[in-house]
Amino acid sequence: MRNRTIPLFLGAVLLPLTSNGETVDFMTQVKPLIEGTCIHCHGAKKQEGEYRMDTKEFAFAGGETYAKETIIPKDHEASPVYWMTTEPADSDDVMPPKKPLTVEQQEILKVWIAEGAVWPDGVVLEEKPRMDFKVNVLPLLSRGGPFKAEEQTMLRLWVEQGAVWPAKFKLGGSEADAGGLADNLALVKTIRENIVATSTEKSETEMKEYTSTIPKTGVKFDMVPIKGGEFMMGSPADEEGRFEDEGPQHKVKVDPFWMGKYEVTWNMYEPFMITGVARNKDGSPENIPADSAPVDVVSSPTTPYTEMSFGMGTDGFPAICMTEHAASKFCQWLSAQTGHYYRLPTEAEWEYACRAGTTGPFSCPTDQLADFAVLDPEQVRVGYEKVGTKKPNPWGLYDMHGNVMEWCLDQYLADGYAGREGKTTENPLAIPTTLYPRVARGGSWYDPAEELRSARRIFSDENWKVQDPQLPKSIWYHTDAHWLGFRIVRPLNVPEVEKMNELWNLGRIGG
Repeated sequence: MRNRTIPLFLGAVLLPLTSNGETVDFMTQVKPLIEGTCIHCHGAKKQEGEYRMDTKEFAFAGGETYAKETIIPKDHEASPVYWMTTEPADSDDVMPPKKPLTVEQQEILKVWIAEGAVWPDGVVLEEKPRMDFKVNVLPLLSRGGPFKAEEQTMLRLWVEQGAVWPAKFKLGGSEADAGGLADNLALVKTIRENIVATSTEKSETEMKEYTSTIPKTGVKFDMVPIKGGEFMMGSPADEEGRFEDEGPQHKVKVDPFWMGKYEVTWNMYEPFMITGVARNKDGSPENIPADSAPVDVVSSPTTPYTEMSFGMGTDGFPAICMTEHAASKFCQWLSAQTGHYYRLPTEAEWEYACRAGTTGPFSCPTDQLADFAVLDPEQVRVGYEKVGTKKPNPWGLYDMHGNVMEWCLDQYLADGYAGREGKTTENPLAIPTTLYPRVARGGSWYDPAEELRSARRIFSDENWKVQDPQLPKSIWYHTDAHWLGFRIVRPLNVPEVEKMNELWNLGRIGG
């Protein structure tokens, strides 16, 4: 059982940040607060308003607007460094903008300045990522320890920056306890109720191929019915190019589902990725009106920090570079507006659909692979192709081999098939417990033939987002994975709300 106790160093959150007659300490209270909330815009690299705060000399010297009156020792009311933090949230003068300080954090600056604004000589401030309770802390406290080194660092920064804890929020409750609409279990319950009310198919015999339209955009997409059945998962020991993690071969039974005829395209994905809505780093809208539709409450990606197709094309081309979390939240966004339950496929579902009743390395003759797959045997290809340009597999699915690699729900376990030999496993799914590694399947335009085999398992790596300039790294983008995309499935059987919520949010576990 996981340890769900709060680490000792968090005990500080139970104490007042300041007390009457108690002196504020610069090094333990003021320095961390300024580093997390001010240095990003007023440090060595960037100086908004020509004001710099990383050294005592610069901070007291003022900037373009306030000259030498930025910090006035023993006069907090006349010091912009304090009074600008107390301005209304919609004021042009409020600092920091968008995410103002709490009253308790303001009080730290007030008392520090009122007591003389002591800043030890030689102390230089460095930019530190500002910790947000909902984005950085709540997932860790809800999951419980033990915490990894980087998780402990985030918790320490949160405590040092004032341990901001939303009013009336109780650990052990739900995010809804914080008040108002949110992307939480209550939202999923609302979405599920609509799905149950509108999904008419109750048995496998009623499953037909269909074309659906995304209500918010008018973009169409096609779904192919996949009958339930059994197959041999993994590769035989003598398959050319085989890896040990593909065995032992074993029998798997899967329930019926629909699968996207094509990989998710930019036409489908980009309106989810770029919304024009101001968002927190976790993708939740900064402001959620009380009459918001469920689809508008679902977390969506923050604005991308580069052109995410990297010039390879968007109209009819597969969407790329998203994290597994982003792909799953797209499925929730799609489900919220279509009345059908969509998610990522499990490894077993993906391989079953890819094989389409075949048993060889590919679902087509090996010498005809180029007719069915976008691949790069000569290491000369420079990008993907539009979806559906090659021939489909026997069940009518395009690009199951090649074009872009496709996310699955599972945690990657090198010995994941151990213990399955000689028996039938039903609907296996390795529920993730860490952010890395996760499973992707199918190979891509960047890969040679052996990487496109039906049984080939690829595991994710944090190096897929090396170029990400953000602190902490984005939960939405794998900027270095130009060959990574996904396709959706729709199970015939709609799960209970807790399972639905879990599978849409697996991408945040451990992250």
